Amino acid sequence: MENSDTTEETFTIKKKKSPIFPIILGILIIGGGFFGIKKYTYGLHHEETDDAQIVTNIAPVVSKISGYIAEVKVQDNQFVRKGDTLIILDNRDQKMTLAQAEAALETARSNISIAEASANAASKNINTSNAAVATADAQIEAAKINVWKTTQDLNRYANLVKDHSVTQQQYEQALADKQLADKQLQVLIDQKKQAAEQIGVATSQTDASSQQIGSANAMLRQRQVDVENAKLNLSYTVIVAPEDGFVSKIPVQTGQFIQAGAQLFSLVRDNEVWVVANFKETQLAKMTEGQKAEIKIDAFPDRRFEGIVHSFSPGTGSSFSILPPDNASGNFVKVVQRIPVRIDFKNLDKEIAKKLRAGMNATVEVEF
Repeated sequence: MENSDTTEETFTIKKKKSPIFPIILGILIIGGGFFGIKKYTYGLHHEETDDAQIVTNIAPVVSKISGYIAEVKVQDNQFVRKGDTLIILDNRDQKMTLAQAEAALETARSNISIAEASANAASKNINTSNAAVATADAQIEAAKINVWKTTQDLNRYANLVKDHSVTQQQYEQALADKQLADKQLQVLIDQKKQAAEQIGVATSQTDASSQQIGSANAMLRQRQVDVENAKLNLSYTVIVAPEDGFVSKIPVQTGQFIQAGAQLFSLVRDNEVWVVANFKETQLAKMTEGQKAEIKIDAFPDRRFEGIVHSFSPGTGSSFSILPPDNASGNFVKVVQRIPVRIDFKNLDKEIAKKLRAGMNATVEVEF
């Protein structure tokens, strides 16, 4: 009997302790449900991604001409101002080219002077020839009068010699004077013809000289362009900073030959920073420009930064890759794509901004 009573007592004690577990379980269920509802409600109005990085403007430092590096004026990670000298190239070839261009320019100027002098001389020849023609005309008129006079005299002497009023010698003298007058008239006519032809030659020379002047002026402009181009190439031997910023790692050194257009290194500008968050395409349904965002940067785990959605990329990240996927190749596997979204900082502290570096990891939450 005593054993039976003891067993009953133990069972009663155990029966009294058993309601605690259901209570705890109920509390856990209620707490879990509350947390789940809260999380669900939060998820309806927020989208989050940890695939985000700090981005800033990066300016490439490029050489516009080929040449050998004479001197590197900066070091890795150095801060430079716009216009500061970064690299100096060997400029001996460019100086020689400039000297040749300047010499050619002087030659072109001399050619213009020669052409102008030739044109002036041709113009003077025209004036001289015109004067010669005018003189010949006057002399021809005088010669015609002399021919008329000697013709009249010859006719008279011809009649007089028949009746022996004049001697044969006088008649022959009159005939000689007539023939001489004719010859003089013909000579003057030929001289006038030559003078007229000389006018044509001088006019042609003037036209040719004018064309030479035009050609010389065109050559002068070409030589001036050559000089300016040579000066420009000489200026390119000094590579300067295009903007304020920090120099990246410098992989070039003195004596190295570089090609025109080759990127030497980068200059990270410090004027602006933002975040590029790569959201899944399934997260973008409710996201629009201008929505608020919260930014967490791994380098500052205790800080939260305000942001705003600035813009969406016109294509997925894979679309702009070097080898974009071609789903028509027959090896299609559906993969959720990500869209880069630019998030601008709002009221970013200047001291923090100075410490941010391109490529830093971040987490972004966008509120609808």
